[in-house]
Amino acid sequence: MTTVGQTSITCAVCGRESRQRAVRGDGPAGPPDLDLRPGETTRSTMAYWLQQCPTCGYAAPRLDEATPAAAAVVAGGPYRALLAETSYPPLARRFLCRAMILEETGELHAAAEATLQAAWVADDTRKPDLAREWRLTAVALFRQGPAPDLEQQVRIVDILRRAGDFGAAAAQANALERGHLPEPVDRVVAFERKLIAAGDTRAYSVASALPPPAARPHVSQRGPATGLPLMRPASGGGLFAVLRRLFRRR
Repeated sequence: MTTVGQTSITCAVCGRESRQRAVRGDGPAGPPDLDLRPGETTRSTMAYWLQQCPTCGYAAPRLDEATPAAAAVVAGGPYRALLAETSYPPLARRFLCRAMILEETGELHAAAEATLQAAWVADDTRKPDLAREWRLTAVALFRQGPAPDLEQQVRIVDILRRAGDFGAAAAQANALERGHLPEPVDRVVAFERKLIAAGDTRAYSVASALPPPAARPHVSQRGPATGLPLMRPASGGGLFAVLRRLFRRR
């Protein structure tokens, strides 16, 4: 059972205390989207994945933990400007704040994940231009960090497709198909190719790539969607773990 509680916590950056909410427990979750945006009930808890200090704006999974380098980012001009950017949805801005801290402290893949989560918020708030911009930024961060592993490369195909960059998505799929793709990962890439050819930017679940049933838009197209906590493995072990579980059921 998933419950939301409140606790008082002291910010490790500015020393001020505030009340913060946190999710306790795990509810049932359906298959995630192809970019690992999770199913319910996890997707409805997105507002609680990060805490943000109302005084200094520090954003983190826990406000009482911060490195000196993170504190320096929070005090800097770019971070202060981001906090003041009212054209962004507030929840998206929180994830972008976290992404900036992670990027500036060298955790580029984690910054990519946080930026992608901001794009999910933009989807929910019907901000397609922002969603596209943040997806492309997430891809750039994945590529600027250590060489993306196979799972990340497969996800990048979906992120680029969702951003409407079909040429780049097809090029990424081509690069993957030149190597040996294990089953059922090869099915996911083939499914992505069909979507790219159709100019389809919609969200699809991982299960949609493994017929039956026939591919169809994920439920996230009809309701609120969220993402994964930054410090937890995606969907119980990542894309490949989800694929293995689903493939065994076929």
